[in-house]
Amino acid sequence: MQIYSPFPGIEASGLDILQVNLGRLCNQSCRHCHLASGPERKECMEWDTQRAIVSVLERHPIETLDLTGGSPELNPTFRDFVSAAAAVVPNVKVRTNLTVLTEPEQADLPEFFAERTAELVASMPCYTQENVDAVRGNGAYGKSIAALKRLNGIGYGVANSGLSLTLVYNPAGPALPGPQAELEDAYRHELGRDHGIEFSRLITITNMPIGRFEEQLRESGDLEDYWDLLVKSHNPEAVAHVMCRVLLSVAWDGRLYDCDFNQALDLRLGEDVPQTIWEFDYAALSARPIKTATHCYGCTAGAGSGCMGSLVAS
Repeated sequence: MQIYSPFPGIEASGLDILQVNLGRLCNQSCRHCHLASGPERKECMEWDTQRAIVSVLERHPIETLDLTGGSPELNPTFRDFVSAAAAVVPNVKVRTNLTVLTEPEQADLPEFFAERTAELVASMPCYTQENVDAVRGNGAYGKSIAALKRLNGIGYGVANSGLSLTLVYNPAGPALPGPQAELEDAYRHELGRDHGIEFSRLITITNMPIGRFEEQLRESGDLEDYWDLLVKSHNPEAVAHVMCRVLLSVAWDGRLYDCDFNQALDLRLGEDVPQTIWEFDYAALSARPIKTATHCYGCTAGAGSGCMGSLVAS
């Protein structure tokens, strides 16, 4: 890969979000997955690690527990963990791929989430069947639509219900997301017209050229061009808003990282701060220097990108 200028140095400005990766096991093998999650993966967070996380949440002013995977719902103690965490943290957010909610053993998950007022962030890479199935496998679109209708049926995404349902758009290929507001309008029109589906908001996330997406780009010959696009599209205004400044990532084995992308690359925290959830130090981690590399340009390209969507106005 071409040598690019180092990413600007940044530091954490607090710690509002603890993002926990419950494992690499997933019922899908999406083409853009930076963690290369799938049905064959065995990594899975154990209950003792989850209890340590709940203890951290009890003792520190963290506002949000953000659960991801893989499919976080497939962790064997997922429900126990969510129930314990919901009792001590103001907001529990679950990142779901939707199709997992159609699995027979997960049939009651929507009600489980609603009872705990969990916020759902649902991956929906497009509003057309052709594009969704191309990225996530045949049948994924139909299952996603069925899951969204089920969630709408109990109030998720419905105005004034108190149950938040955010959809997530990822580009299918080597391109930056379009303007977030425009895509949200398109999703509302298409999903509403064709399926009667409602949702709270839509966010866009730039695909990182790591993991399975890097393999896809390498095979198509687009990897170098995509790196060039990310670096040349760097928006200095987005640097102040990157998610790692207020977020800490916890891997399935309890190791700490600046973000889920650094976790995928095993780019660990600096030596002078705690490395695992069992050594957690709120003050030190809230002001830590962020470990950056070239992939960080993906979070500042164009309108910027993070787990909460675009960072600045398009």
